[in-house]
Amino acid sequence: MILPISNFGEVLMSRPAGKDAFLMAKAYILNSLSQNDEITLDFDNVKVLTPSWADEFITGLKNNYSNTIRCVNTTNESVDASLKTVLK
Repeated sequence: MILPISNFGEVLMSRPAGKDAFLMAKAYILNSLSQNDEITLDFDNVKVLTPSWADEFITGLKNNYSNTIRCVNTTNESVDASLKTVLK
């Protein structure tokens, strides 16, 4: 399953916004995810990503699903730095 993160906006900045985005994604995932599916987070077209937003969103996924999580299109410096912080 591919989740286009830009669906939540191009500038992803706050912990409450990250939590809201996770809850929206969770509603979408529940209907279409099997246990063997990989969750691919596609950061294409995301201009700004803060560690707090990423932490809320990715930690929510990790705490609720045992599926493998993979991140793609992470060459943007803001996205790259935030993911390195969160995925330590």
